[in-house]
Formats: sequence, C-alpha cells, structure tokens
Amino acid sequence: MLKGIPNIIGPQLLKVLCEMGHGDCLVLADANFPAERVGKDAVVIRMDGHGIPEILDAVLSLFPLDSYVERPVTLMERCEGDNADISIWNTYEDLLKKHEGKGMSAVGRRERFDFYEEAGRAYAIVATGERSQYANLILQKGCILS
Repeated sequence: MLKGIPNIIGPQLLKVLCEMGHGDCLVLADANFPAERVGKDAVVIRMDGHGIPEILDAVLSLFPLDSYVERPVTLMERCEGDNADISIWNTYEDLLKKHEGKGMSAVGRRERFDFYEEAGRAYAIVATGERSQYANLILQKGCILS
C-alpha cells in the first residue's frame, strides 16, 4: 500500500500512469466500447466492476491534463438521432472543475468512428463497467509544472 494513492488505482493502472509522458492519451471506456479491438496496440486495463466517474476522479487526482492544447479531454459525440441520456457528462464537468478548475471548455467531441480511431492511438485503455451510453473519454496527459 502507498499513502495518497486512491484505493481504486491498482498497481497496473498506477504503473501505466507513471509510464505515460506528455501528450500520451488514456481512454476511459464504457462497458460497450470495443476495448480489446481498438486497444490492440495499447495496454488494456480491465476495471469492469467500476464506473467511469469514480475512476476519473481518482485518475485526475494524479494525472495532469495537457495545458498546451485547447481541449485535452475528448468525448464520443452522440450519434445523430440518438436520444441516449448523456447526463454523465455533467458529472465529468464537475470532476474537471474539481481537479483542473475547468469545465467543459477543456472538452472536445469526436464522431463515433473518429473517436475509435483516436482511441486506437492511445497509450492505454481502461475498460470499465460503466453502463451509461456515450460515457467514453480520452484524456491527454500534460506536465507537472514547477
């Protein structure tokens, strides 16, 4: 055990967060996301028993977002004509404000297949048990500034 590390961050995720450098991306994927296929060239970490908000809260406590890009967080845009509930995005906004002092101004959106393509270039994908639709996000790592 280590002090100051959120309990939900296991050894594999902690190692990956430490290995990642400036500009590397981490995907937090919902339960419907094809993590193994999209992440065939990435590290895939299974966290099926957890939802994205609790993981995002813990990750953002350790992980600086990239301050050199306008939108270091990317969401999968809701498909045209889909009325899926995207209220989880409000939770993401609250967590971004809590950890980064920014809300949705730090967030971009990508069409579903563009999102998959970008996610395929990520360093790691965390496959969660999140059941909310359009809950996937990509976080771009920044630098710890002195």
